[in-house]
Order: sequence, then C-alpha cells, then structure tokens
Amino acid sequence: MSPELFHSLWIATALMLVIEGIMPFLSPQTFKRALLQMAAMPDRQVRLIGLISMIAGLIFLYWIN
Repeated sequence: MSPELFHSLWIATALMLVIEGIMPFLSPQTFKRALLQMAAMPDRQVRLIGLISMIAGLIFLYWIN
C-alpha cells in the first residue's frame, strides 16, 4: 500500500472521530437519550440503520470522486 493511501485513511479516521464527537459535545443529554433508544431497538432495525448509513456513505464517496 502506498503512503498516500495510508495518509488518506488516517485523515478519514480523524474526520470520522471529529464528526462522531459533535453530538455528545454539543448536547450530551440528547446523545444519551438517542443511545438508550437505540439500545432498546431490535437488532434487525439497528442493522438496517447501519446498512443504510453505509450505502449513503458509499454513494457520497462515489459522488465526490
């Protein structure tokens, strides 16, 4: 693997952490409620949300490239 690829992966990981941290930083109570609601969901529904999120991410990546 090329150094440019690793650099891009590290940048993507860093951006993911920044984006994932926005909600708990801005509104910790809302974030906790959302986690509790997600914990109460059936596994199938959580998997569906994950699948939709991955597909949306792939579409966005395709669109920007």
